[in-house]
Amino acid sequence: MSPRHGTDSSRLNIQVAAGAGSGCTSLAAFDSALQTVGAANFNLIRLSSVIPAMSILSLASTPLSPPGHWGDRLYLVYAASRTTVPGAQAWAGLGWIQDTESGCGLLVEHEGGSEAEVSADIHASIASLRKGRGHLGEQMGNVELATCGVTCTDQPVCALVVAVFKTEPWHDLPASLAH
Repeated sequence: MSPRHGTDSSRLNIQVAAGAGSGCTSLAAFDSALQTVGAANFNLIRLSSVIPAMSILSLASTPLSPPGHWGDRLYLVYAASRTTVPGAQAWAGLGWIQDTESGCGLLVEHEGGSEAEVSADIHASIASLRKGRGHLGEQMGNVELATCGVTCTDQPVCALVVAVFKTEPWHDLPASLAH
């Protein structure tokens, strides 16, 4: 979906990506999933789930390549589901709705043990959020979603779906450190 107003340069392009990882611990599995989606070397700033006006959400291939450098802030919404139980599944998902005119919208994030559970939770949450916004909620389009799942075998696993808003440096780096 894309809003009708504004130029591409004035729009906030929010990329949605999904991936899974495994590791020797649950935290290592989360880091592996961050590497899969291209967000491992940033400080994550988790946002609430309001999509600003003039935004475009798009599904992206992984790994993402957000601009920025090691340790920069990465503003995002994410769902991450982990399990350490062999045979168990971890599922994560993001769902969103947007007004086609303004680009305003809402994002929800859910985790669970199956794709059906995550999808049902996303649809239920969006229905509630839409209802709570009255006329504005009614104007927002159909539910879009991205999910990811992984089955634990012999190591902890993590399923991850991210919506990356932007990166921001902590300070200006000298040219010699800007890699």
